[in-house]
Amino acid sequence: MRTMGGEQVEEAVAGAVALLRTAAGRDWETARAGGPEWSCRYTAEHVAGVLIAYAGQLAGRATEAWVPFEITLDEGTGNEDVLHVIETSGALLAATVRTTPREVRAFHPYPHRSANREGFAAMGIAEVFLHTHDIAGVLGLAYEPPAERCADVLARIFPHVRPGTDPWRTLLWATGRGELPGRPPVTEWRWRNDLVLPAGRLTLQGVTPAAAAGLAAGGDGGFDWLGDGPFQGTRDAAAMLLKAYEAGVHLPEWGVFALVRREDGRAVGGIGFHGTPDEAGRVEIGYDLVEAARGHGYATEALRALSAWALDREGVASVLARTERANLASQAVIARAGFSPVDGAVDGAEGQLAYELRR
Repeated sequence: MRTMGGEQVEEAVAGAVALLRTAAGRDWETARAGGPEWSCRYTAEHVAGVLIAYAGQLAGRATEAWVPFEITLDEGTGNEDVLHVIETSGALLAATVRTTPREVRAFHPYPHRSANREGFAAMGIAEVFLHTHDIAGVLGLAYEPPAERCADVLARIFPHVRPGTDPWRTLLWATGRGELPGRPPVTEWRWRNDLVLPAGRLTLQGVTPAAAAGLAAGGDGGFDWLGDGPFQGTRDAAAMLLKAYEAGVHLPEWGVFALVRREDGRAVGGIGFHGTPDEAGRVEIGYDLVEAARGHGYATEALRALSAWALDREGVASVLARTERANLASQAVIARAGFSPVDGAVDGAEGQLAYELRR
C-alpha cells in the first residue's frame, strides 16, 4: 500500500504552487474559478485556509467540532504572497500528519464525524488538486496531477466511487467537474472517511480500498499487527472488498473492519460483512483473530459491537453468523454475543452451523 502522509501533501502543494506562480502577475480577482461567487483569488485563499484548518484539527485533537479559528490575510497581500501562505499552511499540515500517531482521529463531518491522519492528508491533497484545476482552467494553464496520487486519493476518501482507467478524470467526475463515458453527471458529492466503531477494549476501524489492496497483496494495510500479521481470512476478505470496489459496488459501511486494541493500537483481527442486507433484512457477518490474540474475549466484543451497529440500521432484521461444527471456540464466541442457533437449512451453510441475532 502506498503511503499517504506528509511527503505527499508537500508534493501536491509544490506542484500546484509552481504552476500558479507562472500566472501570479495576472488579475485573480475578477476571474471566476469556483462558480459565480468564487474568484481565483478567493479560491487560492480557500486552499490555504483549509490546509491550516486540517492541521489544526489534528494538532488540537479536536473531536466534537471544528477548532474555531481561521486565517485572515493582511491587507495588500498579493497573489505571490497568497501562494507563500499556501506553501506555509501545506507545510504545517505535512508536519502535523508526520507527528500525529496513527490512532488519533479528529473531527470532520463527512460522513462519520472523524478522520485519521491519512484521511486529512488525502482531503488536503484533494483540495489542492481540485482547486488548482479550477484556477488553472480559468487562467488557461494546463494542469494534471500525478495519476498515482489521484488513485490514492480515490481509494481512501472516495471508496464508493468505481475507479476508472484515468484516475484524474475519475476524481474530476466524482467531484462534479467533468464527464466520464457511461456515467451520469455528478451534481452532489462528499468524500467518505472510514467508519470507526467503539467495541469495548477495541475500536473497529473501517478498511479502505487502499488498505485492502495492501492486505490482499500480503502487506499490513497500514495497521500495526500483533504477532505474525493478519489471519488469512482477513486477507481474503480484503481481496473481496477490493474486487467490489473495482466493480463499483462497494458500500464502505458494509465492508471489512480491523480490530484494533485501544491500549496499544495493535491490530488483532478482522471482522466484516459478507455483503449488504438481503431482501429479508438479513446480513451475514464473519470474523477472525491473529493467534496471539485468541482467548481474551476480543472476538466477542467485536461481534457484539458490529452486530448491534447493523441491527440499528434501517431495514436490517437479523445478523447471521456461521462456523464449522468442529470450531468450538467460535461457537462459544457466537453464543456469548447473544446469537441463537438457526432452525432449518440456511443457504450456503452446508457442513456448518448457523446462528442468528435478531433485532
